[in-house]
Amino acid sequence: MQPFSRMLTYFVEVARQGSVRKASEHLNVSASAIDRQILAAEEEMGVPLFNRLPGGMRLTTAGEFLLRGALDWQKDFTRISGQIDDLSGLRRGQVRLAVIEALAHGFLLRIISTMRTQYSGIAVDICVLPNDRIAETVARGSVDLGLLLNPQSSRDITVRAFRQIPIGVVMPRGHPLQSAKTLRFSQLSEEHVIRPVDPLEIAEQFRVLEVATGLRISAALSSNNIALIRSLIIQGNGVSVLSQLDVAEESNDGRLCFVPLAEPALRPTTLAVCHARHGQISSAAALCLRFIEEQKSWTA
Repeated sequence: MQPFSRMLTYFVEVARQGSVRKASEHLNVSASAIDRQILAAEEEMGVPLFNRLPGGMRLTTAGEFLLRGALDWQKDFTRISGQIDDLSGLRRGQVRLAVIEALAHGFLLRIISTMRTQYSGIAVDICVLPNDRIAETVARGSVDLGLLLNPQSSRDITVRAFRQIPIGVVMPRGHPLQSAKTLRFSQLSEEHVIRPVDPLEIAEQFRVLEVATGLRISAALSSNNIALIRSLIIQGNGVSVLSQLDVAEESNDGRLCFVPLAEPALRPTTLAVCHARHGQISSAAALCLRFIEEQKSWTA
């Protein structure tokens, strides 16, 4: 059952995308149809819902009120539908996840496959977002659960489970350093280092290591994309400093080697699963959360 009117569905998507064109592509609906629905709603309400700017569509105050109400309505409908399904034993529902790019492969996909095998009526919507956007997305109810690195203390989200993720040197198979149990950052002084840069979380850790050790890495290659860094290492272009989570799959199948860094200045990196502090999560989200919490290793 679809709880939203057509107009409200279009409105929420334009608000999320910041553009009628992007909303049109995502919904596979013509931009003119979306625009007509929103204009009709604005005329009926007597207020503009968006400021139409050269850079896109920005919500007005009235639009923000409507979006907040629409998301609350959608969340409540999903939760209640799940509870009704539980009563009837149907085990249907939907869970919406916001995750970092590193989880686009690895343990999370295995968890979802296992859950879907046992509960085929559960639909899963996965949105990959930059790490710094996940907490706010969870807090405003756009998703049920978020998996992010190093969550900041917040009154708007609750961290339900977390794991410490080692940071280390990633190198191609057969590299002379691959047999070491741990490495020091100074051992990279003679290596071709691929530098991770902002907005990657690991970029800040890299800078901390440089300051703490006094070693300034002059990198011929740098990137803000983990997948590209992995590919560059596999092809023999150098080594890099990444989290074990970033290369879990490649380490397991032997394409890459991961050796932990032993540096006092290196703070632990935490991968956490969280939900909004206020309100009750749906039965489907609670089920997904249980599968995640019961997984012992989040990097294997």
